[in-house]
Amino acid sequence: MDSDEYASRGRAEGQKVVKPTDVADPEYFHKVVDCQWACPAHTPVPEYIRKIAAGDYNAAYMINWESNVFPGILGRTCDRPCEPACRRGRLEEQPVAICRLKRVAADHKQDIAALLPPAPAQRNGRRVACVGAGPASLTVARDLAAIGYEVVVFDSDSRAGGMMRSQIPKFRLPDEVIDEEVGYALSTGGQFVAERRIDSLKGLAGEGYDAIFVGCGAPRGRNLEIPGRREAPGHIHIGIDWLASVSFGHVSSIGRRVVVLGGGNTAMDCCRTARRLGGAEVKVVVRSGFAEMKASPWEKEDAMREGVAILNFHAPKAFMHEGGRLTGVVFETMTAKKDERGRRLLVPTGGPDVLIECDDVLIAVGQENAFPWIESDAGVAFDRDGLPAVDAVTFQSSLPNVFFGGDAAFGPKNIITAVAHGHEAAISIDAFCQGQDPRLRPDPLTNLVSQKMGIHEWSYDNDITLDRRFQVPHVENAVALKNIETEVELGFDLIQAVGEAQRCLNCDVQTVFSAPLCIECDACVDVCPIDCISFVANAPEDELRHSLNAPALNLSQAIYVSEPVKTRRVMVKDEDLCLHCGLCAERCPTGAWDMMKFTFEMAQAGHPCRSTP
Repeated sequence: MDSDEYASRGRAEGQKVVKPTDVADPEYFHKVVDCQWACPAHTPVPEYIRKIAAGDYNAAYMINWESNVFPGILGRTCDRPCEPACRRGRLEEQPVAICRLKRVAADHKQDIAALLPPAPAQRNGRRVACVGAGPASLTVARDLAAIGYEVVVFDSDSRAGGMMRSQIPKFRLPDEVIDEEVGYALSTGGQFVAERRIDSLKGLAGEGYDAIFVGCGAPRGRNLEIPGRREAPGHIHIGIDWLASVSFGHVSSIGRRVVVLGGGNTAMDCCRTARRLGGAEVKVVVRSGFAEMKASPWEKEDAMREGVAILNFHAPKAFMHEGGRLTGVVFETMTAKKDERGRRLLVPTGGPDVLIECDDVLIAVGQENAFPWIESDAGVAFDRDGLPAVDAVTFQSSLPNVFFGGDAAFGPKNIITAVAHGHEAAISIDAFCQGQDPRLRPDPLTNLVSQKMGIHEWSYDNDITLDRRFQVPHVENAVALKNIETEVELGFDLIQAVGEAQRCLNCDVQTVFSAPLCIECDACVDVCPIDCISFVANAPEDELRHSLNAPALNLSQAIYVSEPVKTRRVMVKDEDLCLHCGLCAERCPTGAWDMMKFTFEMAQAGHPCRSTP
């Protein structure tokens, strides 16, 4: 009886039982690989971590490069959406250090030039312009140049990299790492035109490009117009502009007492940079609570490690000045309350104002898009917030040959999201230039292959290590704060890297069950170390979840439900905490269980940068 027939029978009997899981649907196992599912670029995380554990750093790097383009950059700066999703973090407090393992691959690889796809000997006659040389544009250039497009990347700066170069401090991301990976992205044949600011979309379109990709970021930092803002302008700075000035060597010092306004990652970069440029007393002052700050937890930890104070529940009211000189900032104290709908609100406490004396203020309260170079009659529609009207699937604007991506498309996000946008936009541009519908998206490459090498032997290491997360070593503050170009994080050494890699649970190696082979001996149930396998009567999902040996209470994680076995029960496995250890498959006497590696690779334009199946 197939799954549709079984579900129909259940409905006929008045039961809304759970339909057997369709493991042929690639989205099912894709979601079980939580880290890859959470990554905007869908990097196959367990695969490259296994390569690191085996000492094959070139292969680990290339697995990353194919999907996320900038492994060395992201290994230092990524916002790590994969790590909160990591299954290891649901078993113990800390997930696998996925991001820092990416850096291991980048730091320890050998020469990989021969592994990169070569620039085509012949072009296809189509020309694409990319505005801005940040991660989204460079991804578009890499993907399209590799399949024959003439791609020209324009930027007003002298070196490519965009915000990766101008807004991320050198002590977090050295120039040589950016130079190397920008070079790899352009090695497929993209052309970089430096120090050319595009000041007219219509003018650029008139240069004969078949398509234009806008990847110029969100270049304008939000100002804070409160009393006193204009009276001491020389000591009140917009955060992202100030960081760019530091990056390009235009600013080399700051006052002794510095206040940073804002609670995001830009604020953390500002305060840590200020500590290196003369700021002895640096305070980050935030309107919200500590837990609600937008900065990543590790960014806050790094700032506090370097002596930065974070003051929460303070809202700026006025800048104080005397004779054109900034003297401090006045704050109103706030508290968190809930309204009648249960929504969290920040309201004034009614207590006395707080004056924090300072010599300089850095404003890091957000970024905005700015497109003064796109004429109002160019054909590109914008919403009331100044964002372009962009299709969320194709990244195509209201002007069919103009596409957007990265921060320029939907507002400030992060590098890995910009890379994902670039891949998708490149697919759309390729389809558009070939006269095809950009909304018809190519399927990902998927595969499911048994890892069995013997009766009780698998082609992967299925031992579960009990090691806790390894800590990345840092340079001591006394050294780090002396030089703004001294990289603070040292990265894992190879012993630490292997130890951390072995913490990965190989979530891409799936437990696959065959009901016809099952004799219901319950050997798998007995051997499972976390009781995630049960044989029970089928039922509505809520009832079924509660009937398991260990109730499956995490509704964000699927339950794997089999076809009926001989007693008409179903096998149910809770995907939430499964260790992928393979003990069920090792113990099964009939081979009803198998460990099968699931491969999922996102489609790219023309597929030149993907591995081959």
